[in-house]
Amino acid sequence: MIVKLSRNLIIVGVLAVLVIGALAFFAPRLMRQEGANWSSYGGDATENHYTPLTQINAGNVSRLGLAWSYDLPVTPNGMGSPLAIDGILYFPVGHSVIHAMNAQTGELLWQYDPHVYDVAGQRMRAGWATRGLAYRDGKVFTATLDGRLIAINARTGEEVWSVQTLDEGSPLYITGPPFMAGNNVVIGNGGGDYGPARGFVTAYNADTGAQAWRFYTVPGNPADGFENDAMERAAETWSGEWWRLGGGGNAWHAMAYDTELGRIYIGTGNGLPWNQKIRSPEGGDNLYLCSIVALDARTGEYVWHYQVNPGETWDFNAAMDIELTTLNIDGHDRRVLMQAPKNGFFYVIDRDNGELISAGPFAQNITWAERIDTETGRPVERPESRFPNGAPFLGYPSSWGAHGVASMSFNRSNGLIYLPVTEAGQVYIDPPNLATWAPNEGIMRLNQGLGPRPADFPPPAPSTSALLAYDPVNQREVWRNPLTGMQNGGTLSTAGNLVFQGQVTGELTAYAADTGQEVWSFDAQVGMGAQPISYMAGGKQYITIITGWRGTGASGLPQEWNYYTMRRRVLTFVLDGAAALPPLTEDDAPPPILDDPEFRVDPVKAELGRAVLHRNCHICHGPNLIAGGAAPDLRRAQSPMSIEGLTAVLNQGSLRTRGMPQYEEMPANEIEGLQHYIRQQARVGLAAEQAAAETGGGAH
Repeated sequence: MIVKLSRNLIIVGVLAVLVIGALAFFAPRLMRQEGANWSSYGGDATENHYTPLTQINAGNVSRLGLAWSYDLPVTPNGMGSPLAIDGILYFPVGHSVIHAMNAQTGELLWQYDPHVYDVAGQRMRAGWATRGLAYRDGKVFTATLDGRLIAINARTGEEVWSVQTLDEGSPLYITGPPFMAGNNVVIGNGGGDYGPARGFVTAYNADTGAQAWRFYTVPGNPADGFENDAMERAAETWSGEWWRLGGGGNAWHAMAYDTELGRIYIGTGNGLPWNQKIRSPEGGDNLYLCSIVALDARTGEYVWHYQVNPGETWDFNAAMDIELTTLNIDGHDRRVLMQAPKNGFFYVIDRDNGELISAGPFAQNITWAERIDTETGRPVERPESRFPNGAPFLGYPSSWGAHGVASMSFNRSNGLIYLPVTEAGQVYIDPPNLATWAPNEGIMRLNQGLGPRPADFPPPAPSTSALLAYDPVNQREVWRNPLTGMQNGGTLSTAGNLVFQGQVTGELTAYAADTGQEVWSFDAQVGMGAQPISYMAGGKQYITIITGWRGTGASGLPQEWNYYTMRRRVLTFVLDGAAALPPLTEDDAPPPILDDPEFRVDPVKAELGRAVLHRNCHICHGPNLIAGGAAPDLRRAQSPMSIEGLTAVLNQGSLRTRGMPQYEEMPANEIEGLQHYIRQQARVGLAAEQAAAETGGGAH
């Protein structure tokens, strides 16, 4: 009897130890405060870019101070967004160099470099770096410009698996974040501005990297058969031989996983080329361009779609934020998704069936359509918007969009959307060779299918921007704060009645969510395009943002952010934080515009160089060579001062490991033309600086 009792006591003791150990392991996870982690690009599966945390709020935000900062190297990144999991911050720098850092102290724990520069080749010409990461069960997922999807051990930084998602030699590339969908990690791709590109999304098993499914966003050659019924139906909405140009429709940015319905929603991009008259001469809706497509997350099978721009022809797309919630509409709770795409209208769509519930204008100037007809779900287009019969059309929004990749946020506490808005126009017109148009040869060359603005046609008004608070249920503006320049950063809204946004001017600003009143700001010493995030660590709420400006062209500042001298950092804030940034010095000023008085500019060669720049280089180096931080200002660079230096950069790739792609096929006469154009524009810039100095103004 005594022996049996001892054995029972031993068993009970062992069980007690196991239970205590299990509680010690699981209790922090079971008791974790809602919003403690920022586990997806938009915070959680809703992708709302919202935190329910309230430790930092409108009543005490004046106490918010810098906890720590971490200097970043010179990279082409300006939109990277971190994750925060159990007190560890994970973030990408440049071309998918992943960092893990103690979120409370800024101590670097590990770094993973996929060595994109060594393998990306001509895909480097895309000019964009990665925007975000995904996380699941102890693994961090990143995608690379060259098309790899990589799983990394979140504790050690060691690679778990890596798969190539793109075909060798294709013009596709990846800059968007991966998204988790159950046990799959889903990734899209970009390339619909180049070509030929046929968009698709692919799901991989998160544990093994094995491909689970693939869904194409536009149909291929009918002679090859169709992958599924959805592609066969889509082919009926195209005409001509669209497949020769690929079609486009790339899912290059936004997705969202519906945990209630087991679906993943993907946002698709523009047509290739932009001009529908070329890719689909007899018109048609061109499915599934510019669409939100609902897929079964487990199988990849089509469920429904909603197309925001049937027959897209303006470089509009539906690749912007897709955010999920439940709204009370006409007395009924409805599961909805919300999107503010490029075209300037805000959409509320039923997640169950894809039905359009409502749509209203969030941009102040929309010229391509009068409204969205909620009966048909289709836009009521203005006839002139498709620039018929060679007539130019002044389109608003422009191809940059009324809303781009800068994140909007949905505040689940007050039901409002916070949206960075751009008001910009663009002249659309057919190319002179419309009937014989052919794509630019070679990988990564823009193929818009548009012509230049006629000299006698007035240009658009200067672009503006704003931060907008918007009521999605009633489709109405609540407040609007004008901002500097054409673009600003993404937003984070909080249950503490706050909206945070980084701005091109260099301030991280907090507004009262209900009124739009500015209640706090911090001089980050550089512009910010990325979104802030919020999380808990060590019992405290933190705000983190990656700084650095990646603009294309003039941003509206007296002096543009300089690629080499801007201070890129990770900044983390906490209540009563007492750290400070070092003051700026003369070394932080941009170098001067260079000139060689002995150089004689040949106007004919300079005009050739202008064409070469706008075909290959302006997305990074800026129109008219006014760089906005995405790449060096070539008027201030040493290499173009000699034809040998410029040739070494372009033909030999001497700056490839610093982010400058190689153009090994560029002929000598085009390189010479570029040099003449750079020297010509350098003198224009010097003259502008001198005139500004004489009048006391600024200059670019």
